[in-house]
Amino acid sequence: MLPHEIVIRRAIELAKLGAGSVSPNPMVGSIVVMDDKIIGEGYHQKYGEAHAEVNAIQQVLDCFEDAEELLKRATIYVTLEPCSHFGKTPPCADLIIKYQIPRVVIGALDPFESVNGKGVEKLKNAGIDVITGILEEECKTLNERFFTRVQKQRPFVILKWAQTADAFFALENGEQKWISGEEAKRLVHLWRSQEDCVLVGKNTALADNPQLNVRLVHGRNPKRAVIDKNLDLPSHLNVFDNSIETFVFNAVKTDFQDKTLWVSIEDFDYFLPQYVLFQLYLQDIQSVIIEGGAQTLQTFVDANLWDEARIFRSPAFWGSGIKAPQIKGNIKEQISIGQDQLTILKPNK
Repeated sequence: MLPHEIVIRRAIELAKLGAGSVSPNPMVGSIVVMDDKIIGEGYHQKYGEAHAEVNAIQQVLDCFEDAEELLKRATIYVTLEPCSHFGKTPPCADLIIKYQIPRVVIGALDPFESVNGKGVEKLKNAGIDVITGILEEECKTLNERFFTRVQKQRPFVILKWAQTADAFFALENGEQKWISGEEAKRLVHLWRSQEDCVLVGKNTALADNPQLNVRLVHGRNPKRAVIDKNLDLPSHLNVFDNSIETFVFNAVKTDFQDKTLWVSIEDFDYFLPQYVLFQLYLQDIQSVIIEGGAQTLQTFVDANLWDEARIFRSPAFWGSGIKAPQIKGNIKEQISIGQDQLTILKPNK
């Protein structure tokens, strides 16, 4: 018999193929096994479309004339508990029951209130053998954005910045000067394509006039957000070109025009990170990359509202400038990206 861990690990790899396309749903992979052979695979490919279990079962139906008989002797593996409620699609638990699949092996339970344990309960009540907790931590890590949004009612927060070897973030005169190399720039665009939103502060929007899109890679553009308390930013900036849905967090007005939404925050000077994240949560934003400036990044660090920090360190020495944010955490990974050193931190637990 194939070890459950081997099949779930393959299902995790399948699930990752949905990165950047399924939010605010989780990434999920599913595999159908019969007599130690994989006879069907699937993953959740796009938000609002068929779930992983549906695609895996459909592959069996498409490939075998005796598919329904095979399914009655098969095991279906899934990285996340099959849903038991009607959402954008019908319940996957009902589909498993319909085809009388006798065994279901699950990586992690779904934290979403409408599912949590209910999918397992429905399957067991139908006489199906259910095994849970296979590579559970790996399956949770796969969907740490989804788990964060459901359990903490806020998006998963990624902090990103580049700094010099002597820890400077930007020039004091406000002029733009690149720190990281071309390889790092392309990687950042790839990251943007995988997340729901990218956020910057007023000074970064003014100094860099960023487009905050993914023009250097193939993928979807994230939504954009900018913090501009008094609405001082001029309308000709790229963030106001209405090419991408954009949130403007301010203390003046709530309004919308085309693809730009102004969101007024009352306690702007005291609970800004909390209010920004809650408003993004209400907009179904599951993850956000905060790319600057230094003060904006430090505000989220000081509020302990971050889940990952990605810091590029250039070999360049400036000798003066605006200091980079101060942050402490556990090193998850350190790799070279062209001339730069990338350090990925996770918060201390």
